[in-house]
Amino acid sequence: MRNSIEFEVYGNYALFTDPLTKMGGEKLSYQVPTYQALKGIVESIYWKPTLLMVVDEVRVMNAIRMESKGIRPIEYGGGNTLANYTYLKDVRYQVRVHFIFNPHRPDMAFDRNEHKHHNILLRSLNAGGRRDIFLGTRECQAYVEPCVFGEGKGFYDNYGDIHLGTMIHGISYPDETGRNEMEIRLWSPVLKNGIIQFIRPDQCKQVRKITDMKMKKFDDTNVESADDLLSHLE
Repeated sequence: MRNSIEFEVYGNYALFTDPLTKMGGEKLSYQVPTYQALKGIVESIYWKPTLLMVVDEVRVMNAIRMESKGIRPIEYGGGNTLANYTYLKDVRYQVRVHFIFNPHRPDMAFDRNEHKHHNILLRSLNAGGRRDIFLGTRECQAYVEPCVFGEGKGFYDNYGDIHLGTMIHGISYPDETGRNEMEIRLWSPVLKNGIIQFIRPDQCKQVRKITDMKMKKFDDTNVESADDLLSHLE
């Protein structure tokens, strides 16, 4: 696919929090990563407001296992409390993504050089990302490296279909929709022989507004173009 990358992300633990479990301070991970969590990983590899990162599919390589830990989270009012967090353990995923130019960012038209953006994205992936990589939450540090999607043996390769129920797909921000509001998206994914093929954010039917929000302003006064950035890297 045009402007695509394929990579493997892995770590000792992951926590893709099911929001229904956060009511009493506890956290329980979904069984698989959400679209938003994978999009966040891609944006930690390389991000510009010019681009929209689109997650196409994820392949679950290791068996889904969980481990609970006693945690003492710090409270905003001071002190700390006790809670149980249930993490995914020993996780490894293959991911395929591509980027498109953000149609809601005409102010970034000066930076629309797809060839150079793709080159920078590949270089950033080979370097392990431009920012810290983590799996759902900050304490779950992870690593990324290039791969060929579909290569190697996965635990669920011949497992058939696993219906995962209703899950968070992701969060829509104003610069991704053109609407001055933040929205939450839900969907019902199916793990088919270890692979989830994601629908695009605009294909989600279950969408709810969370709050009003305005788009942040970007232009050539506060963003370095891909041409300038690539010349610095060279």
